[in-house]
Amino acid sequence: MAKYIFVTGGVVSSLGKGIVAASIGVLLKSRGLKVTMQKFDPYINVDPGLMSPLQHGEVFVTKDGAETDLDLGHYERFIDENLTKYSSVSSGRVYKAVIDNERQGRYMGKTVQVIPHITDEIKRLLKRAATNTKADVVIVEVGGTVGDIESLPFLEAIRQARREFGEHNTFYVHATLVPFLKAAGEIKTKPTQHSVKELKSLGISPDMLVLRSEEPIEQENIEKISLFTDINPEAIFQSYDVPIVYEIMLNLQKQKIDDLILNHFQIENLKPANLSKWEGLIKHIKLTKEKVKIAIIGKYVSLQDAYISVIESLKHAGWAEHRLIDITWIDSDKTSKEQIHAKLKDVDGILIPGGFGQRGIDGKIWALEYGRVNKVPTLGICFGMQLAAIEFAKNVLKLEGVCSDEFEACNKDNNIIRKNYNNRFKLGEYVTNFKEDSKIREIYGQSQTRERHRHRFEFNHKYIEAFENNGMKITGYNRQIKAVDVLELVDHPWYIHVQYHPEYISRPLKPHPLFVSFVKASVENQKQKD
Repeated sequence: MAKYIFVTGGVVSSLGKGIVAASIGVLLKSRGLKVTMQKFDPYINVDPGLMSPLQHGEVFVTKDGAETDLDLGHYERFIDENLTKYSSVSSGRVYKAVIDNERQGRYMGKTVQVIPHITDEIKRLLKRAATNTKADVVIVEVGGTVGDIESLPFLEAIRQARREFGEHNTFYVHATLVPFLKAAGEIKTKPTQHSVKELKSLGISPDMLVLRSEEPIEQENIEKISLFTDINPEAIFQSYDVPIVYEIMLNLQKQKIDDLILNHFQIENLKPANLSKWEGLIKHIKLTKEKVKIAIIGKYVSLQDAYISVIESLKHAGWAEHRLIDITWIDSDKTSKEQIHAKLKDVDGILIPGGFGQRGIDGKIWALEYGRVNKVPTLGICFGMQLAAIEFAKNVLKLEGVCSDEFEACNKDNNIIRKNYNNRFKLGEYVTNFKEDSKIREIYGQSQTRERHRHRFEFNHKYIEAFENNGMKITGYNRQIKAVDVLELVDHPWYIHVQYHPEYISRPLKPHPLFVSFVKASVENQKQKD
């Protein structure tokens, strides 16, 4: 059967449990195992699809159309595997499934309880993640902190998993904070001691500790933690601050974290981990000094995690073009047209990310107008493409009152963006076909692509002729449902807008070609200005 690694956290949140979990995934995959990952989130929402980006950050969409926590984006970027709807498990999803079963009489009139019904559903989803992907190893991050009331059903389920799956098929990793108190001038191990004690009180004895700290921890403190937690020093690892997040996996490899896990699983005769590509990337990043300035215009810029996949995709493309990305953040809801245009004079490229709702659209439209008129490389994604269509219709075609069905006051005679063919969210992967002799086809180097979507509104076909006659070409479309996926301005160095979300499939070692082309055009624009 599949092996399961459970990663819990103690003391404080934001310890980097997900990065540790993903790093372990990279190491095990490099050694020849098929790896998948799963996130247990204790919130009651069924999924983050309706949560404000300012509350929870980006909604990441999987290939099969699940709206998930942004951590799944980190997982995919590390392990380079497509995750599924079974990779994201919230308390709301679990309780909803159990209540639906109860309403359908599947429990034969029994009293429905946290144990066994809730924990059984969690374990069912654990197994489903393995069978759905045929993975050798499932790495599960348990959200929140040990001791949180919300996380207790998940912790109980993973406690039961050892009894049900077997000791050598389960492995518990506990990440804790080891703070350095400047006033005292010393490392403090007591928070870790208490965190392990709390975990053990729930029936889980960690097989491994990963200590999160600002600086490397001396062996003397490792021995002290070992003594008070009853965990062998050889099973205590360090994850200290590094300039580049991908260095964490290299540090864990040097400590032979993968060997300890494989020994516990009784897996032998695997090839050594080869992280030479990651080592090369990190070396390349450290040697890169020149920058290119990209403006991101959105209404959630106060929480940059709302655009985390876009940020990471820009970084990937920047490294490919020997540039670091210098982002200029512009709040589209709180900045005047004059202020936006003034800020855009200093940037090399403009990016309009996805979003929803009418608030803040004027700022994005002003930025799109500036990029179009001043020949600045401009990329619009999802809602960004829709607003590019509105801006073009207003300022080039001189059509009055053009709007989107998404806006309450939209006149249906002027809805340049209309509800899609079934008025349902288009979620997950779809095929986009590219026209011959188009820039987008040249960028991809192929006639079609598969990209992930997250939208309910699309370009209105009745405007296609007017757009194409005036230089805005429809160069990407979905043949199956006749949906417009790409707009491309002919008389412009680089002005492309896509209905899909390319940021979801960009990887550090495989940057997305659209982002690479956009950054390359931005670098060329920078050179011309200089």
